[in-house]
Amino acid sequence: MKLNTYQSRLTISRSKKLWFIFAGFIVCLILLKSGKGVMKYTSADKYCMSCHIHPHADQSWKLSSHYNNKSGTIVHCSECHLPPEGEGYIFSKAKHGFKDVYGFLFKDSSEINWEKKKLLENAKGFVYEKSCLKCHQNLFPVTLSVKGGNAHLAYISGNEPLRCINCHLNVGHYDRNAVHAQDSSFGVIASGNQTLYTEAAKVDKFESFTEMIPGTTVSFDMVAIPEGSFNMGSHENEPLRDVDESPVRKVTLSKFWIAKTEVTWDEYLAFFRATSSQGRTEGQIITRKNTDAISGATPPWGAPDQGWGKGKRPAITMSWHAANVYCRWLTKVTGKKYRLPTEAEWEYACRGGSETPYFFEGSPKDFTSDGFLKKFFGPDTAVISSRVIYKENSSSKTQEPSSVTGNQFGLLNMSGNVYEFCLDFYSPDSYRNDTTSLYNPRGPETGQEHVIRGGSFKSDAGEVRSAARDFTKNKAWLMTDPQIPKSIWWYSDCIDVGFRVVCEADSIN
Repeated sequence: MKLNTYQSRLTISRSKKLWFIFAGFIVCLILLKSGKGVMKYTSADKYCMSCHIHPHADQSWKLSSHYNNKSGTIVHCSECHLPPEGEGYIFSKAKHGFKDVYGFLFKDSSEINWEKKKLLENAKGFVYEKSCLKCHQNLFPVTLSVKGGNAHLAYISGNEPLRCINCHLNVGHYDRNAVHAQDSSFGVIASGNQTLYTEAAKVDKFESFTEMIPGTTVSFDMVAIPEGSFNMGSHENEPLRDVDESPVRKVTLSKFWIAKTEVTWDEYLAFFRATSSQGRTEGQIITRKNTDAISGATPPWGAPDQGWGKGKRPAITMSWHAANVYCRWLTKVTGKKYRLPTEAEWEYACRGGSETPYFFEGSPKDFTSDGFLKKFFGPDTAVISSRVIYKENSSSKTQEPSSVTGNQFGLLNMSGNVYEFCLDFYSPDSYRNDTTSLYNPRGPETGQEHVIRGGSFKSDAGEVRSAARDFTKNKAWLMTDPQIPKSIWWYSDCIDVGFRVVCEADSIN
């Protein structure tokens, strides 16, 4: 009797186990199916657009080659902005989803800097290389151009840290100003009724003057900077300084003129139209019968002004070589000696007699946006924002000179807006090594890169200090140029460097 009872209980126990296993299997199937349904629903374009309400996301996608193409193929949001399944798909979806929900619930979309989000350095965090290669498996189709083939060879060679979006940033969201192709119409303008200048400004004494470019309607202001001495570099107790800014040394400079603003598009386009090497290749531009002639830039790739506008905005994306040739051309057409400023001249002009981190009062510690607490409470922008165009107030683009007040010399945008080329080669040890040539110093005699100063619209407050130094990155700034050889005139991967000119006082009779 006891044995039968035990066997009966064992049978019931086994039945319960089987039932629980079966029920668990059914529940897993339901959860798996519903989970897939949820994943599919939350990866649909309509769902993405319900949360991503930034301007023109949907419209620019539908104008792009990922939607509007000959084959009728549509590349959906999740196919670019998430990795392929099995390549970290669920983790990335959870990570981005959490950030998107947080932003949707707690942030005001009208206050988000959408221009900054579109920049390459930010887009790299939201576009996955493996997703690009999943669809684009043949990188050398028969329809690929020679320059496209050269670019893809550079990509697969691994010699450069390239990603697909380095060249194809706007295939998913169309931007007419960011087409990666040669702009043969660059510099073309309609004729106007303005009177052309027939001669350059006549200068017979050392004072500020307005230069006029003969044969154009363009003029610009030059500010007289008196001879003087100053302490060049930063002291060890200056916040956010770098070691290449020391030791501090007393430098004496002769008088000179320097442009009130960075060279504008109006000024640079006058040079381009007068000298451009339209139709010539990079190897042909230096061969001219007239040795006194100035050969100017070949047409650029894309829109050098990034669609932000030309006019009084600073000219950008030209190389150091192009800026130097511009100065030679300006010298020729005006009869005065124009050139890029030396690093010492630049800092002397920027400081305007000040010895503080900026030409105005304030500490870099207060102005910087770096740091954990600054992410929540934000930096102090009350003083700096009226004087410097930097990452906190630039809307991620260049601005016109009228947007800031000048320094003690009346110069505009010496700090911020765009980095500015200097004449000197860069060396991190140039201050330490050069302790004798402290009268009109010119920096190292040779080098690979040139000094740039002043910071840009992308820069943190620490990078727009008067003593802050940086240098050109010629190789990195030409990574996506598809030409062989690469252009000597235009940077394909740098949008925040320009220049201003100096006129030598000794060149005026």
